[in-house]
Amino acid sequence: MSILPLSGLAAILVEQHAPLVVDTVQLPAELNFGQVLVRLSFSGICGAQIGEIDGAKGADPFLPHLLGHEGSGEVIALGSGVSTVAEGDHVVLHWRPGDGLRGEPPRYRWNGQELNAGWVTTFNEYAVVSEDRITRIPGSFPLDIAPLLGCAVTTAFGVISNDACLKPGESVVVFGAGGVGLSIIQAATMMSAHPMVAVDLFPERLHLARELGATHCITSSTDGAERAIREVLPESVADVCVDTTGNPAVIELAIRVAGHKGRIVLVGVPHPTSAVSVHTLQFHFGKRLTGSHGGSSLPATDIPRLVRLIEAGKLDLGHLITRRQPLHQVNDAITAMRSGELRGRCLLEIGR
Repeated sequence: MSILPLSGLAAILVEQHAPLVVDTVQLPAELNFGQVLVRLSFSGICGAQIGEIDGAKGADPFLPHLLGHEGSGEVIALGSGVSTVAEGDHVVLHWRPGDGLRGEPPRYRWNGQELNAGWVTTFNEYAVVSEDRITRIPGSFPLDIAPLLGCAVTTAFGVISNDACLKPGESVVVFGAGGVGLSIIQAATMMSAHPMVAVDLFPERLHLARELGATHCITSSTDGAERAIREVLPESVADVCVDTTGNPAVIELAIRVAGHKGRIVLVGVPHPTSAVSVHTLQFHFGKRLTGSHGGSSLPATDIPRLVRLIEAGKLDLGHLITRRQPLHQVNDAITAMRSGELRGRCLLEIGR
């Protein structure tokens, strides 16, 4: 039987609208049915974590708790019943359910109190995760790229293929060129979208969007952004609009820009106190508006497919990672994401 580590460093959400607390937490003494212990190597930071900090979905009843849902690492211990991975395997940690058992969420301890966690967390040195939240990858695959397969890239390809049902040659407008938005641009480009229009507040993000396949880049903070978007689209409307911002005004713009048979996919989540104003008649005649839940991705099948594309040199994710910081500097990374100075994805270096 493996000897489990007693504790590890983790970033803790203690209260909303406040910096994370980075401290040592106590791990469970043993693994339960369907649980897997992973030593994390890297974690991505997704906009969803900022949403949790900011209360994008309202008050958080589970405080204090751990965070993170895309990561990579090595399996170091197994609970009973686990069959899809073995000790020593390299794995991607993801929030969408995959193969294997659903184990119960772990019970950590911190400062003498119980510390909540879901089926997967990645802002910690050691994570007890449910078997269905990890997928094995080849030992030769780069662990620093692997976290992007836990959310950003699998979501992006799912949004384009499953939610938007993009056809070659159709026009796409992506609102928001953060980590997920950039991945969506890359996915749409691989599927021969044209034109591929990126819209964002920050020029640095748009520069990277162009590198990843955007044919046109438009700064949304300027007057006349809608006119500028329409000028580059065939017949002044888009086949597909994807919003990653969750900003009601941007969502309304996406709906206006989409054609009569256009598809609008909402990836970003508005604050619960905000509202989107839209006339519904247009949706009776072919225009479609849908929310996305991780692009309806299936990690157990989608991650191996994407790994094959990367290994074959057909998909390059290296450009998406534009900053690396140790776990104890997680708040600095979050500040950089909020300010817009960070283009692409920030990677937390947790362990090797």
